[in-house]
Amino acid sequence: MKIRAIVTGATGMVGEGVMHECLQHPNVEEVLIINRKPSGHKHPKLKEIVHTNFFDITPIQDQLVGYNACYFCLGVSSIGMNEADYTKMTYTLTMHVAETLSRLNKDMTFCYVSGASTDSTEKGKLMWARVKGKTENDLTKLPFKDVYNFRPGYMQPTPGLKNTLKPYRYMAWMYPFFKVVFKNSVSTLKEVGDAMINATIFGFNKQILEVPDIKVLAKQTSFVK
Repeated sequence: MKIRAIVTGATGMVGEGVMHECLQHPNVEEVLIINRKPSGHKHPKLKEIVHTNFFDITPIQDQLVGYNACYFCLGVSSIGMNEADYTKMTYTLTMHVAETLSRLNKDMTFCYVSGASTDSTEKGKLMWARVKGKTENDLTKLPFKDVYNFRPGYMQPTPGLKNTLKPYRYMAWMYPFFKVVFKNSVSTLKEVGDAMINATIFGFNKQILEVPDIKVLAKQTSFVK
């Protein structure tokens, strides 16, 4: 299977890491990144669209046809945000992009980077977890081929990438310790990228993937459906 993937958030740590794995993978023949500002990345497989308004991607929709995967890694921190603003930046933005892509590409697999402790009931005390839960739930209702919600915890950054967040740079040396003590809460960013690619190729038997599922899927070599 050949993958033509759209990646959002490539100017951030997770999106850049997922993009990197796509560019290295033999089954990925094209990667389109959509950013608010130029990423600075160049690669024979890579195309880039700079588009500042993710609340309205209709002006670029003709360039989004013919892709069979979207790895949605765009997101904001809830720190300092009220629920209305966080909902707009998380739920409203994501659903607009996803609804547009589901209309344009019926055979698309959509992978959404959510987060550990996301609240599927949408009724918990944590505001961000409720919003993420609603986003996950409503994504699964769209007419994609498949939707997978990824809930990573700590992600060990990929060496050499430029958008690694400072706290991750400082903590990277502790990863061997994290793997032993918090083994079900940590993975590598490479594993997240590989798992998304394998979800597109092989599928998976869960729509919500916690860290142990991400690790299993990253090593997948055959169909599981």
